Amino acid sequence: MFEFFTDRARHAVVQSQDEAIALGHDFIGTEHLLLGLVGTDQSTAGDVLREQGVELTRAREETVRILEAAGIAATGGQPAKDALSSLGIDVEEIQRQADNNFGPGAFQYPRPAYTPDAKKALEQTLSEAQALGKDRFGTEHILLGMLAAGEGRGLDVLAALEVDADALREAVLARVTGDAS
Repeated sequence: MFEFFTDRARHAVVQSQDEAIALGHDFIGTEHLLLGLVGTDQSTAGDVLREQGVELTRAREETVRILEAAGIAATGGQPAKDALSSLGIDVEEIQRQADNNFGPGAFQYPRPAYTPDAKKALEQTLSEAQALGKDRFGTEHILLGMLAAGEGRGLDVLAALEVDADALREAVLARVTGDAS
């Protein structure tokens, strides 16, 4: 599926993975997808989100607050590391060796998995792009997919930032169709 994404859209998805890792989460939710979109410069979704008042630092703070309120701890993948350690595998030594051989940050473990809500949003991306007559998926389609899926903490972050999801959808559609009305 990712082969159909534009370079900016792929960058946003990678950025969402990086956000999840940086926040110590061993999953990628719609909240991380939102952070990836906001953090992608010169992209339709990023531009529209910023125009709607979504700022990366504040969105990140709201993500942390919402997850903590839901009782979701930032574990940094420690349970998986502990399981491997019980088998005699030193993940930190593997990380050091990879950093030495391939450069800092070359090895991240565990790789965060997508939540069901994030998967649904990414699947909805396809429908949104097709509805607009596109065969490649841009950041705008990811955002539209997230909004159309109607579920996930990314929508909670938007609500906490006082962004109306319907107005955001209209703004994205106006941008991509050239309809400024």
